[in-house]
Amino acid sequence: MSDTALTDTPAAPETAGGRPPLVAQLSDWQRRFPLLQIVALVALYGYGLATIDGFGSHRVLYAILINASLLGLAGAGQTIVVLVGGIDFSIAAFISAGDVVIAELCGTYHWSVPAAAAVALAVGAAGGLVNGLLSFRFKVEPLIVTLGVSALVSGLLLKWINGAATGVTPAWLGDLTAANGTTFGLAIPPVVLIWALVALVIGLVLTRTRAGRHLYLTGVNQQAAKLSLVRVGRTWICAYVASAVLAVCVGILLAGYSGSGNVTVGDPYLFQSLAAVIVGGTMFGGRGDYWRTVLGALVLSVVALLLSAAQLPSAEQQMITGGLILAVVGLYGRERRLRDRI
Repeated sequence: MSDTALTDTPAAPETAGGRPPLVAQLSDWQRRFPLLQIVALVALYGYGLATIDGFGSHRVLYAILINASLLGLAGAGQTIVVLVGGIDFSIAAFISAGDVVIAELCGTYHWSVPAAAAVALAVGAAGGLVNGLLSFRFKVEPLIVTLGVSALVSGLLLKWINGAATGVTPAWLGDLTAANGTTFGLAIPPVVLIWALVALVIGLVLTRTRAGRHLYLTGVNQQAAKLSLVRVGRTWICAYVASAVLAVCVGILLAGYSGSGNVTVGDPYLFQSLAAVIVGGTMFGGRGDYWRTVLGALVLSVVALLLSAAQLPSAEQQMITGGLILAVVGLYGRERRLRDRI
């Protein structure tokens, strides 16, 4: 073979990590925008419209939005904690605490809702402070700390109510999560508007404020954040306080939704809140945002309704949901964390 032939042969295009150009470009887009989540949400909703009678009705749409709102609010605190590099397994206990405290203080002791809500929020703030302090100052794994705090809070609740909640919440509190509720005269459940406002505030705080930048810097690399004059300890602790307080708020809304106290009402949200974060595409250590969790909550709510409409057993529903999470992690969860790419 001639030297000319050797020199004229075009070189194969080089891409990062040896990936084809199209795959690399799609991966870059996915890091910037939640394309897969949007496609999945549209495809799942379209499948429901095509296969289930009445899936496009206002009743079904409101059911999806209400479930997604409660899940999205529960996932808000988890998102903040995950971005800072931790994890919170006490969310379920604080949701139950908000539910039981409101029901018992208002229904049994006849407190006003604002006073009872203040007590519930104080419980959440104190518990979140314990989570943050123990995990940061004493370098204990957040998973262990939050599980311990969860058991402590649950035990205190059971001790307080002697094993059974008897309180009933005010009727107007249930209007916040009612499918036929109205907001300023519009046929929109109030909880959906509450979720939209919370999403807007968290989104702006994470992307437009110094506190949000400090949160991302702490999650990416704590040592580098310290050198950038970020108060890493305060940021970490505030993330856990925010998570617990937001969980209590979900519990207050659930108290109105069910009309009474329930010490196990938060249990379904223990892994669902984390699933919403993961399905949305937010990963541990400073990559992602709350808008992705919003999409994750919507996707999981549509999936749950589709599985319920198919009348599948609970075990099969859990298997399918678990498979969905594994598929999502397989698609975009294998990337190196941002701290490892710097």
